[in-house]
Amino acid sequence: MFIRLMSWILFILMAGSLVARAQVEPDFIEVGQFSAASPGDMLPSGWKPLTFEKINQHTKYSLVNDSGRVVVKAASVQSASGIAKEIKIDPKIYPIIEWEWKIGNILNKGNVHSKDGDDYAARIYVTFAYDRDRVGLLDQAKYEALRIVLGEYPPLGAIAYIWGNRAPEETMVPNAYSDEVVMVVVRSGSKNLNTWLKERRNIYQDYQKAFGIEPPKISGMAIMTDSDNTRESANALFGDIIFRKK
Repeated sequence: MFIRLMSWILFILMAGSLVARAQVEPDFIEVGQFSAASPGDMLPSGWKPLTFEKINQHTKYSLVNDSGRVVVKAASVQSASGIAKEIKIDPKIYPIIEWEWKIGNILNKGNVHSKDGDDYAARIYVTFAYDRDRVGLLDQAKYEALRIVLGEYPPLGAIAYIWGNRAPEETMVPNAYSDEVVMVVVRSGSKNLNTWLKERRNIYQDYQKAFGIEPPKISGMAIMTDSDNTRESANALFGDIIFRKK
């Protein structure tokens, strides 16, 4: 009788744990629910401007109606800036990122291998949280110094999914300005201009391939259209962004 009672108690506890976990962990997380916003607004809810020191000309972002749904429009004229959102997501639980984008043109002088060509009609950044246990003593000191200056720890690496112009798709290279950012060419060239494309990436696997270690927690993301280095112009549209369980 005692064993049977304990078995029932264990069963109830396990069932309750599974239910609680299911409630806490939905099948997907909508990070950029732009389609639920209203056209005409400057920024979607929860997103903030992302600007860079010494770059005074900023890309213009707005919410517009395209093909019957609200999306983010980016217009860059020799400019650079983005919009960003802080998030907390475990890539082991939600390794899949999905988004849609459409560009009007590529940047003719763009080059993923050079600083002068580090411009893209569209890119999506995913940043990863600083984890003291994952860096050596020298890097710990560097991150601590940056925390004092910035008021918070900077990300521990980032993946940037880009639409390039020449590099083959699936090219993966460090950013021309920082080895802590790895560029992944998802689309390349002008074949699909002015066409909505849906993308799906395994951010967990991409981070492992890019940095050779297990990824820490995801800390934020950003979307960006820039043309300051090439001195050109670009425009893009970004649809909803979702993280999913595998």
